[in-house]
This record gives sequence, C-alpha cells and structure tokens, in this order.
Amino acid sequence: MSESKSFWSVLFDSLLNLFRPPTPQPQPQPQPEPESGVLVPMQPRALVIIYNPVVDPATGKKLIEAMNWADPDQLAADYIADIDECSGGLVKYRVVERIEVDEIPVKADGFQYAAQAYVNVARTNTGAHDPDAVDYHAIIAKFNLLTRVAANEFDEVWLFGGPYFGFWESAMAGAGAFFSNGGPIENTSQCPRKFLIMGFNYQRGVGEMLEDLGHRAEAILARVFNALGFLTWAYTPYQERTPKTAVSQSNLYERYMYFDQIAPGRSNIGSLHYAPNSLADYQWGVTTPVQSCADDWLQFPNLPDPPNYRTMSAADWGKGDIRAHHKWWLKHLPKVAGTTNGIANNWWKYFIDPNTVR
Repeated sequence: MSESKSFWSVLFDSLLNLFRPPTPQPQPQPQPEPESGVLVPMQPRALVIIYNPVVDPATGKKLIEAMNWADPDQLAADYIADIDECSGGLVKYRVVERIEVDEIPVKADGFQYAAQAYVNVARTNTGAHDPDAVDYHAIIAKFNLLTRVAANEFDEVWLFGGPYFGFWESAMAGAGAFFSNGGPIENTSQCPRKFLIMGFNYQRGVGEMLEDLGHRAEAILARVFNALGFLTWAYTPYQERTPKTAVSQSNLYERYMYFDQIAPGRSNIGSLHYAPNSLADYQWGVTTPVQSCADDWLQFPNLPDPPNYRTMSAADWGKGDIRAHHKWWLKHLPKVAGTTNGIANNWWKYFIDPNTVR
C-alpha cells in the first residue's frame, strides 16, 4: 500500500475528474470473450524496477540491507505464485527484465532525498518531504517506458521502493488511461497501449502487494460495471455514509461487494477493506458470525436463486491475516468463459489487461 496516496483521496479526486469532458484517444479494440470453451491462460510480462541506493559508501551497504527490509525478488516471486493460485492458473505473470537503481526517485516538485537523509526519515518517521508524490514522468522518461510498451516489450511495470517514495499503489498510463486507484498519468497518450505502473513497498509484505492489486481490480471493475458511485458509497465511513434505501442486486459487481454493514443480511464477498462482517476498514479478524452467500460465487455464472447463505466469520478468510483475506477475496472473482449481460464472465481479464476496457 502506498504511503502517499490513500485509496480514498485518489478515488474522490478521480470521481471529480469524471465530470470533465475526456479527450478522445485511439484505443485498441478489446477482443471478444468466447461464448464457450476453455479460457487460455494470460501471461502478462512485468518490467521490475528496484530502487535500492547505496547508503554507506564505505561498505557499499544498500538501503534494503541497511534497513533489514524484504527482498523484492522474493516478494515478486511470492506475489506471482499467489496470483497464479488465486486465478486458478489463469494469470501467470513473468518478469522479463529486472533493473536495480542506485538512487531514490525524484519527487514531482523536483526534490530528491540523499540516501542517508532518507534513512534518517525512514528510521524516525519524521522529517519526510511534503508533497510526497513521485515524478512519474521522470520515471517514464528515464526508462523509456512509453516507447518500450508501444513496442510490446512488456505489459506493466513494478516499482519497488520504501516508505515515503511517493508511489501510487497503481496508476495507468497510455492512450485512454483511466483511474485504477491512482492516476491516470497525463500526457502519455503517445503510447497506443494502456499499461499499469504498480508501486510496491519492500518494507511490507505480499499481503500489501495483493491489496494493491485488489484495489486496482475494484476500481477497474467499477468502471466496467458502471459502479464507481457505489464503490465510493460502500467505502465511505459508516458515520458519514448517506442513506441508500436500495442496494442494487442486478449489478453483479455491486452484489459481489456486499458486506453486512451496507446490505444487512445479504453479505456476499465484501471489499478489500471490509470482510462480510467488518465494522470498519481493515477489520478482517472480527469473530462475530455473519450470514453470507460467498460460496455461491464459486459457481458463477450459475448463482443460486435464492442465495445459499451460511454462517461465516473471520475463520473463513484467514482470522485477520491480510494476505489470507486478500487471497480469499481474489479467489472468488469470476474466471470462466462466456458473457453475462455483455460483460465477460472472466473478470480477471479486465483488471489484468486494461486494454480490454473501453
């Protein structure tokens, strides 16, 4: 999860931008989803960029070692394995290039931490530069990302850095780029393909990486299902949420996101932050039982009517563990052939390949 841009601050900013007339951009046409048959596994390719500067010139010790933070190569390997597992083998990421950089990236306002100064900030959690946002255009230019994506060398970019690096959890660039829990990155339309730039924090673990992917999925699926307003309402703190007398049952994505607090007695899977029985953000360990029909989603698109509710609690999704909950959430996302109401029954294709989304 990014240190600089909360899910909510970015989401609200993006919703405001929805009222601005978009600039028409050429977009690749999505491929039709087969009506029947076996889905072909997706094999997205990632360029990995690891920011790991030398912090002690006398010994050559680098930031990750000095701070005893996680090995980004192991994080990437575990993340790839989890996505393979959660998608039922449908999404098989590959790292096609790894670049390690001896610097901390430049901020959008031109500021750049010296290595030792950054270590002091990270160790004390004081003195961080404000504003925090990284300069994505500098990263794009330094690594020639637009040209390389246009040449089909890779499909997305994974940035690994520490806290206060200013990464979004995910941001989209390219022609027709849109909100994906960050961004879109402006002035990148010369690249004809949309692509995601993920911001991973090697101070944290695979669970937080899955949260980045999950919020990317939530935002992109909300666009596909025309449910951005619902996503905003569902994530608004309970005390600030305006009354909603009817929660749509016809919008399958909205139904997937039901948790008891917004749809009493009709919990489904919930959101990344709210398990079926959560009362507030990140409460994945609540033991209070709740009636949920989460299991029905493993039969998609043949959702039982009426739903098969059963008693569930945190024991079903990992007893409060972030990685376990997010894997449970991802595993229930539909991933079969065919279409329902003109939308593919394989929801994974939309948030893995944004070029399938208009």
